[in-house]
Amino acid sequence: MKVLKLGLPKGSLQEKTLEIFKNGGFNISVSSRSYTPSIDDAEIKPTLLRAQEMARYVEDGVLDCGITGEDWILENNSDVIRVDELLYAKKTLNPVRWVVAVRDDSKIKKLKDLDGKRIATELANYTKKFFKDQKINVEVEFSWGATEVKVKTGLVDAIVELTETGDSLRANGLTEIATVCTSTTKFIANKEAYKDEWKKKKMNYILLLLKGALEARDKVGLKLNVKKENLKKILSILPSLKKPTISSLTLEGWYALEVIIEEKEVRKLLPLFKENGAEGIIEYPLNKLIY
Repeated sequence: MKVLKLGLPKGSLQEKTLEIFKNGGFNISVSSRSYTPSIDDAEIKPTLLRAQEMARYVEDGVLDCGITGEDWILENNSDVIRVDELLYAKKTLNPVRWVVAVRDDSKIKKLKDLDGKRIATELANYTKKFFKDQKINVEVEFSWGATEVKVKTGLVDAIVELTETGDSLRANGLTEIATVCTSTTKFIANKEAYKDEWKKKKMNYILLLLKGALEARDKVGLKLNVKKENLKKILSILPSLKKPTISSLTLEGWYALEVIIEEKEVRKLLPLFKENGAEGIIEYPLNKLIY
């Protein structure tokens, strides 16, 4: 039997990843002492790995595919196929960023001021490349953690740290002066594995279900019945981008509408539907939404 070797991120992405797989229809069981979870699909062999290492093992062919961040693909300079982007946040309008940060009271205000200075980061390889491309001579040291403390206590002149909103940096008395890279979560594949028709089809099948589950997050379906004379009023209430499915009922002069909307819109729309003649209104949850 053919098997797809799939890498799942251990650590900060693990819980969200397992949740998304569950919503996509896959049940994964993880033992606290094991790096090989069980999954209710005999054609998939999952392995838990740190996201930082994922791209390297996928590139080497130890894994056929995996989930990791764009930042770690860049850090390992990995030659892998970026099959698709997985948007773990609702729409991931604000991807996470690796930024150069210094103390608020530092005399360093721009990148050029870092010439000859020392920087600590977990993203060491890509940071070196970034500053080399900028033609700025810096000493970059790998940091195992507590990076913010190192710049606050003067052990280093600056750090390159991961941030989503910048709130944590500001709370620690740090100011960001440049963005090194942005990162979103990627589904990646080994080049040779992706040439295999069965493995490629299996990867795309998994992606279809995962993206369907992600797209359905925070959305619900609404069904309602409306008289012909009230149809235009009901349609005018819906957000302009929401195009409902409309079908005739057996009862003459009545229509059934069905629409997918953001769950947060429901409390505003339901009273308006009722006020404008809608009846038999039903709200239902979504597991997957595939366009």
